[in-house]
Amino acid sequence: MALSDDLADALSADVYAAMQETGDDRLHERVAKSIGALSPTMEEAFLTAMRLRLAEQRGRQFLESELARLRTAKGGA
Repeated sequence: MALSDDLADALSADVYAAMQETGDDRLHERVAKSIGALSPTMEEAFLTAMRLRLAEQRGRQFLESELARLRTAKGGA
């Protein structure tokens, strides 16, 4: 990974944790705007890292929901 990718990934991890702590689901957008003023390359790397983290979270939530549904259906059969 390039330095910008490493830095963007580390920042995205911190921002993701802050979003979980505060419930502010748009914090990453404001951080990205702040970054973009100085480095569009870093902004894009940060947004990519955030999209990956958010997609992984959504996928896990879906998996948990589906497993619960399937287990309930199996138990009720």
